[in-house]
Amino acid sequence: MNIPVISGEDFVPLIPAIILCIGAMLLLLSEVFLSTASRAHQATLALICTAAAGVVAVSYAFGQPHLVFGGMGVQDAFAGALTAVVCAGLFLAILLAAGFLRARNAERGEFYALALFSAAGMSLLAASAELVTLFINLEILSVATYALASYLRRGTRPAEAGFKYFILGAFSAALLLYGTALLYGVTGTTRLYALSDALRAAVADPSQRPLAYCALGLIAAGFAFKVAAVPFHMWAPDVYEGAPTPVTALMSAGVKAAAFAALLRVFVFAGKAVDPKVPLITFGGLAFLTMVGGNLLALPQRNVKRMLAYSSIAHAGYLLLGVCVLFARPSGESGVLQATPLLPGVGVGTLEADALRGILFYLLGYTVSAVGAFGAVAALERREDEERGTAWDLNRFSGLAQRRPLWAVAMAAFMLSLGGIPPTVGFISKLLIFRTAVDAGLLGLTVVAVLSSAAGVYYYLRVVVYMFMRPATEGAPPAERQLATEVALWASTAAVVLLGILPGPVTQWLAQAGLMFGQ
Repeated sequence: MNIPVISGEDFVPLIPAIILCIGAMLLLLSEVFLSTASRAHQATLALICTAAAGVVAVSYAFGQPHLVFGGMGVQDAFAGALTAVVCAGLFLAILLAAGFLRARNAERGEFYALALFSAAGMSLLAASAELVTLFINLEILSVATYALASYLRRGTRPAEAGFKYFILGAFSAALLLYGTALLYGVTGTTRLYALSDALRAAVADPSQRPLAYCALGLIAAGFAFKVAAVPFHMWAPDVYEGAPTPVTALMSAGVKAAAFAALLRVFVFAGKAVDPKVPLITFGGLAFLTMVGGNLLALPQRNVKRMLAYSSIAHAGYLLLGVCVLFARPSGESGVLQATPLLPGVGVGTLEADALRGILFYLLGYTVSAVGAFGAVAALERREDEERGTAWDLNRFSGLAQRRPLWAVAMAAFMLSLGGIPPTVGFISKLLIFRTAVDAGLLGLTVVAVLSSAAGVYYYLRVVVYMFMRPATEGAPPAERQLATEVALWASTAAVVLLGILPGPVTQWLAQAGLMFGQ
């Protein structure tokens, strides 16, 4: 193995992750010298590091894409955009965590440090251009998230969440690693930019073809676990419910964004070397099951936290629909997982760029909506009700418009956005994905997506009905107000509305990010 020649320029794509890691180490060291119980400065330091990393990541959209560290990493607008989305989610999650942990006397530097380490792994994952590097970065974010899921060690729910997440996460990592080993065996390379030609030769060889497809299947299954796609979704509801709510918010947004970034990195290259029908049917089947299954499982839920967990699964299905566009090629066959002829004037290259732009915008829109929704859930939680499992019951939202009208307005905005109702960012996000899918000829899958999305509106609007049209529960204690939590709620609400009304500047920037290196 040749050791690559490293220069100072190779570290430029790592600057956001370096900032996050430095902040995490400072937070850990601060615990050694603290002599008081006050730790408000720790959240402030975490917010400053997150904002700095996000600003640096945004600047990457204006540079030329190029490989670094001898092809093991890449600096391009796509990685910068994903890092910016992750930092936005982390910033809001830290704001939520500050009040949430303080109310439980559980605010410690290691919580923020683990969150920053997890985000650093997400940033590095988005910039990975080599399979072993990708796996290592995936484990960096995963190990930190395992610890965060069980951070509140009191009671059985956090322990159950951490244990389930660790066991199933290790299983998915094993699938991914074994698939990587098989792929290296048939191609002789783990570098993504060199994968297409080597994989094409392996697929052309009848003796190597089954092993190549088996490797890609295992890698796809590993990523499907991380994005909680049906039928690999079993861990999500229990882990989301048992983890501290700010951690759940970070997991639903950041981990999903990073996993989709890695999935796209791998299959943008691998998809060029195989029959397009194979990834189309694979991801189309996952999208179909995930959209339908996630929404159907969310319909009967009265536990709002579990409802949002199943909702997260459904949104992964809509994102997988965008992934399908990358492999859609027109055919004369009919069916839900087939592509009809492209519309006049629409080229395959244009569709791929539009699909990546739509996926990035959807991840941004889902981040601000989901983190805000979990923030409202966190604001209404009471510590004594968490172990009994009643802290997230739908009745908790009854009469919220009378008790905390501004919170009710914010939660209504998040529910409308997740349901894809204008003029919110969720509507624009789904519009971009669905329109690109129609342009690619995926009419059957798009119809399924629209119908399942319409079904999802029911359980989102049910929360709004409880907040504005049901009386408050008698004897319910008033919800405690936390400044940091309210700042997070209003920042998320402003983003949901502004991105829904004025999406143009952001979509233009993301159009640059849609030009992935090697696409």
